[in-house]
Amino acid sequence: MQSKTLFFVMEMELRGYSRPIRPGVTRVGWIGTGVMGAAMAGRILAAGYSLTVYARTASKAADLASAGADLVSSAADAAAGADVVFTMVGHPSDVRSVVLDPVSGVLSTLQAGGVLVDHTSSHPALAREIASSARARGCWAVDAPVSGGDVGAREGKLAIFAGGEDGVIQWLAPLWEILGKATAMGKPGSGQSSKIANQITVAGSLLGLSEAMLFVRTIGLDPREFLTVVKEGAARSGTMELWGDRIIQRDFRSAGSMEYLIKDLGMALEDDCGSGERGGSPAVLPGAALCRQLSQAVMANREANIGIQGLITAIERINGK
Repeated sequence: MQSKTLFFVMEMELRGYSRPIRPGVTRVGWIGTGVMGAAMAGRILAAGYSLTVYARTASKAADLASAGADLVSSAADAAAGADVVFTMVGHPSDVRSVVLDPVSGVLSTLQAGGVLVDHTSSHPALAREIASSARARGCWAVDAPVSGGDVGAREGKLAIFAGGEDGVIQWLAPLWEILGKATAMGKPGSGQSSKIANQITVAGSLLGLSEAMLFVRTIGLDPREFLTVVKEGAARSGTMELWGDRIIQRDFRSAGSMEYLIKDLGMALEDDCGSGERGGSPAVLPGAALCRQLSQAVMANREANIGIQGLITAIERINGK
């Protein structure tokens, strides 16, 4: 067993990965401190890792700074000297900027053998481009979007879809374990494709949950009692666990942004997220298309930062409620 471990460490060094990951030794850079990113970064910091953080809005990183993180003024500064850099930003355009900008981007300063992990829900084609650019600079990149909402981020119970080199994904295990459960999905871009498929599933579940909750309320049943009972049957889902109570409470604060759900469904409907070629969705997705349309209607009538559980308001409007 010892010889196998030694061989694996030697193989990592030969392939250009950093030394074995350990708290107090491995230097971590973090970019993006929204609802999800701040919670995830906080768990890395609490586990004993040195953390350097860049946030476009510095006030969003104030709690991390109070806990011991170093705040810097650019993505390049967060990557300088880091062994692993995580990004958790909003849109593919944000990813391109913070990673590929030749002056201020992560890859402009990430040391040879360093690893970039992008947790943003982004486009598979961009993930492939970043992986190629990283290798050209002697670095590695893993696209690793997550699912589990704000609760999963706080509790370290996220599902992580990892696309990239198997050895790099395995090497990152000590950090993955802090955040949730990572699964290697295949070559670069496959993590992002998996997340898009996840969002198609979430959209369908959320639409069904919204219609059911309105139906129950309309016929005079107790929504909370219904939710308690239905969780014991075949309709039970992670979507119900995360957002069912919030729908009942009319709590539409963002824990999973509707803006980002629209973005993710748009990638599924408008771009080929599998083969690497642009030019239309690889499949006809009527449920995803309907959910996106309804979500866009909600965004047009409510505040921009509404959570995806606010989809029920579109169903209510259709029903004159």
